[in-house]
Amino acid sequence: MARPFLVRRSLSRLLLGAVRWRAVGEVPRRGVLVGAPHTSNWDWVLTLLLAWESKIVIRLLVKKELFVGPLGPLLRATGAVPLDRKDPGGTIRRLVADARTEDSFLLGLAAEGTRSKAEHWKSGFYRIAQQTGLPVTLAYIDRPTRRVGWGPTFELSGDVRADMDRIREFYADKTGIHPELTTPPRLKEEDRA
Repeated sequence: MARPFLVRRSLSRLLLGAVRWRAVGEVPRRGVLVGAPHTSNWDWVLTLLLAWESKIVIRLLVKKELFVGPLGPLLRATGAVPLDRKDPGGTIRRLVADARTEDSFLLGLAAEGTRSKAEHWKSGFYRIAQQTGLPVTLAYIDRPTRRVGWGPTFELSGDVRADMDRIREFYADKTGIHPELTTPPRLKEEDRA
């Protein structure tokens, strides 16, 4: 089992170096990984290389429509989990059950939910972290510094606005590949809090 991780890590370092990106930070063994800003399909490639460099497998939620043809087996082999965005409940329930029983569990979500600019982030990461009791780790892509990495890991307080203020502070200086497509870190639930 260690050999594939060594090969992947070596490959990730080679590829990241070739495109002049650098992986930084430490990832926990368990947690909900929030990835932002999500503005390009290259985010997935950089996230995969970050996971390989960190010698981990991330269960990355990906819309089920992408699991067709030859892309389906490739996505599954990299840890991707198909998500039916019209009915995400079944997938989420299975993942929550896995999170309660597995020693190492890392679930990655692009909180923006789209590569296009929107009004709000999707709150799935917040609900999953609350349901499982897992900490949240803020992962990021920053084009100006050419870094892809792991930011802080913390337990949610349950105060949505305070937790999101902390998240906004972290992402304030992070810029995606297409900055004009960035959705600011804000949940609809904050408007009701």
